[in-house]
Amino acid sequence: MKKVDITKKIVDCGALAIVRAETFERACEIADGCIKGGIPVMEMSYTLNSAGEMIQGLSNKYGKELCVGAGTVLDSETARHAILHGAQFIIAPTYNEDVAKVCNRYQIPYAPGCTSLTEAVDALSLGAAFIKAFPISDFYGPKLAKVFKTPIPDMPILASGGINLDNLHTWIENGVDVCGFGGLLTNGSVDDIAQNAMKIREIIINTRKK
Repeated sequence: MKKVDITKKIVDCGALAIVRAETFERACEIADGCIKGGIPVMEMSYTLNSAGEMIQGLSNKYGKELCVGAGTVLDSETARHAILHGAQFIIAPTYNEDVAKVCNRYQIPYAPGCTSLTEAVDALSLGAAFIKAFPISDFYGPKLAKVFKTPIPDMPILASGGINLDNLHTWIENGVDVCGFGGLLTNGSVDDIAQNAMKIREIIINTRKK
């Protein structure tokens, strides 16, 4: 039940850090802050050549304390590389059928970026755990979730881009299941990150209660 368990962990948290740390030491500082603040979910971007080694190192150091996955995964070769290095989920700015198949085969949650309802439905049909509302979320804003969920109310949506402490509640109210954060969860000291993580969690919890 690996895929189900990881998906539930991400949904229950409701947020994740989008990390492009240049060093393992900095990645650990970010992880420490996120864990301390109640958001123990991190995406390591494959825009970095060391992403696989970072994921493996974080997995070894934190174990079940941290849910770490791979981002910017554009092809099946990269997906398999990430999975072999311990990635617990795969996120991409694009949808790729071969990546979907690899992730489904190894029971890894996949969140492809889809720019049309057709792409989103195709991705769900091949086992995608979430539909990533990006990059078009930068243009549509929080209303994008409603656009997708009007014809398919149960579509699971992960959004990133343009989300901050002031508008986070609106994204959640419009049906977004998980929100990705860059600077808020990656800049500053461990305590800075922890404080932002706590604020994000509080907004998510309070909004979901409504």
